Amino acid sequence: MRSTWPVLAALLTSASSVSATPAIEATPVPLSRDDPSRLQVGGLRYLGGWELSSSDPRFGGLSAMVWRDGGLLAVSDAGGIFSIDLRGPAPHGRVEGELPAGPGTGESKADRDAESLTRDPATGALWVGFEAHNQIWRYDPAFSNMQNNFAPPAMAKWPANGGPEAMVRLADGRFLVFSEEAPGPEKSTALLVFSGDPTDPASRPRLAGYRAPKGYAVTDATMLPDGRLLLLHRRFTLMDGVSAIVSLLDPADIQIGHAVAGEEIAHIAPPLTVDNMEALAVSQEKGRIIVWLASDDNFSPLQRSLLLKFAIDRLPPPNSRAKAAKG
Repeated sequence: MRSTWPVLAALLTSASSVSATPAIEATPVPLSRDDPSRLQVGGLRYLGGWELSSSDPRFGGLSAMVWRDGGLLAVSDAGGIFSIDLRGPAPHGRVEGELPAGPGTGESKADRDAESLTRDPATGALWVGFEAHNQIWRYDPAFSNMQNNFAPPAMAKWPANGGPEAMVRLADGRFLVFSEEAPGPEKSTALLVFSGDPTDPASRPRLAGYRAPKGYAVTDATMLPDGRLLLLHRRFTLMDGVSAIVSLLDPADIQIGHAVAGEEIAHIAPPLTVDNMEALAVSQEKGRIIVWLASDDNFSPLQRSLLLKFAIDRLPPPNSRAKAAKG
């Protein structure tokens, strides 16, 4: 009779490995600390929110995320990878590891300062925009291997702390890359329109401009089911603290050589629950469009990693306006 010890040992090792996986825990938070019954902010209806935490020191710094397979896949500005499963009454997730490759040597945080993330729903391929080095890297769907990377010359002079802050792949295969600080036309910030994969040198970008709400900077972007975009913006002042704005933008309104502005959907400011909001994703649930917002805690004990869930209550119909912003 064959001994059962090798099988038992394998099971124990597997169980130990699973239990050792760093967990991401979620603690519920209200939309408003002053009025816990409040559920509405602009065109968004609050469905729930949580403060995320983990014993793993790699957790934090959430800077971009995408919806994938019933949950969120997020990256941090230190190169961390996190998965958050949303099938159930409360989020639960884990620290998946770190990006397998990136700019520089990887010895400093700046080498893995991932600020933007987008995904091809057909192939699962993932693109990450890195600040400081102003490069874009493409990875396989599991984030296990790098497939290609490129430093677009059009991004070479972007500020080290104001590079590819938001990136979205459109349904037609074009990519939009938003800078947080680099100048664009008509007193805007730079918005590059790539004809295809931005890691392919043949995909030459053309320069347009994006005008964020006054005093705000764009931090993430994602595509809605109808092809329009949601954009997330954040603001911080010593007097007012942090706040965020979610805006709507139709890609058809983007004109090369000109600036375009979005249309505000919601303004989230104290006493509402808000922090350094940097990550945005959308999903669908029971016929509704769900908006997910997450914050970057800068690995600081004074800030929080928030995950907020909203349903879009109302949106203007497509092509209701074509707002090319004037200088």
